[in-house]
This record gives sequence, C-alpha cells and structure tokens, in this order.
Amino acid sequence: MLKKLLLTVLAASLLSGAVAADKKLPPVEVFIPGLCLACLDWAEHLRQNGFADVKVKEVADLPALKKKLKVPADLESVHTAVVAGYFVEGHVPAEDIIELLKEKPKAWGIAVPGLPRGAPGRELSMPSCETGCTMLDAQTPEREIRREMFNTMVVYKDGRIKVWARH
Repeated sequence: MLKKLLLTVLAASLLSGAVAADKKLPPVEVFIPGLCLACLDWAEHLRQNGFADVKVKEVADLPALKKKLKVPADLESVHTAVVAGYFVEGHVPAEDIIELLKEKPKAWGIAVPGLPRGAPGRELSMPSCETGCTMLDAQTPEREIRREMFNTMVVYKDGRIKVWARH
C-alpha cells in the first residue's frame, strides 16, 4: 500500500512538473532586413526551445525600428525581435530570453551585439564546446575561429547596460 501511494505521489509530481514546463511562452516577432539564413536559424532555435509562436517579418527600415525600440547603436546586430514588450537584439540564446521573461526586470531588452560565431543561428555546424573555449578549425590553413565567447547584455530603462549572461 505504501509503495502504491509513493508511486502515485511520484507520478503526480512528475505530471505537475511537466505541466509547469509546458507553460506557454509568449509569441515572438523577429524583424529581418531581407533573406538572412542566420536570422532564420535563430528563429528556429527559439522554436526548438519552447517558443511555439515565432513569426519572421521582413522590414524595409530596420534602423528606424531599432531606434523606436531603444536598441543602443553599439549593441546592434542584424535582426531584432520583440517578446512580451522587450526587444531581443541579435543571436540571444533562448535560455537568456526565458530568464528575462521569468525575472521581468525594468529593462528595454537584451542583446548579443554583432555576429559572434557559435551563438544560436551562428553555429556553423560545429561540435559544441562545453568549456566556452575558442575553437580553431585545424582543417583550414587560416585556422579560422569557429566559436567565440560572447555576452548577452541587458539594457535597463534607467540607461544602465550590464552583462546579463556569459557564453
């Protein structure tokens, strides 16, 4: 009897954890300047990490949109997204966006400036590097960098800009 009760409690707790994990994440609108495979790969990264409703839209005047959303010029990348009232600039990992939505800081948004190699959508079909090291491709004579360390920055409404996460 005790065994059956423990199994019932365990099943209920696993089920409630699964329901909590299945909480629907808000929709994401991704704005791109034109056909950009890395931008599309980033949108797919979001879908694969729980953002079921991701829409990609081509925008003629992306600089005006970035200005309207208060994306600092020195944090810009190619694409800009909007989720739950925050801007998400560049190749921000889904885990950072989920943390932003969980913590709900008084911020305009988060950004990964530029186009760091190894960021979501910029993986270049490479093996992962668990230690965050810079990987060099020994197959090319130039020893091309295949993964760079990068930071996700948060832009607070009071003007402060800080590191949100390191990758």
